[in-house]
Amino acid sequence: MALVISFCIALSDPEADEFNGIVRHIIKKSLFTERQVEIILRQRRRLGPGLGISRGAYYRQAAQSREKIERLYYTVSLLQGLGVLESRDIGVMSDLAEKIGELKSSDVPPDREVDITSVLDKIVSQACKT
Repeated sequence: MALVISFCIALSDPEADEFNGIVRHIIKKSLFTERQVEIILRQRRRLGPGLGISRGAYYRQAAQSREKIERLYYTVSLLQGLGVLESRDIGVMSDLAEKIGELKSSDVPPDREVDITSVLDKIVSQACKT
């Protein structure tokens, strides 16, 4: 759960409406769509509907996002409880989330974004092998 909370905090900059390439890469690999992440952030800031979609579509996607977060919490709790995810795995993911928070608002050149996302992919892949 610390990972999910850290990731949400890492993305919660109210000034940044655009995602950089690194955050977009992570979103593509996540359980959420970019629109769902935008909605999660809007709700976290208590901004309500927007994003050029109808209120009905917004609230439907907000409910879907909330359900995904709940399912993610249960999944992480289950896997950690069964010993599939160990404390060190959660620590590594929490550290990654912290780094993402530092990178999300920085101006990273496109060639560096590729390097960074490649390292992130390797870290996650390595964590999944153990």
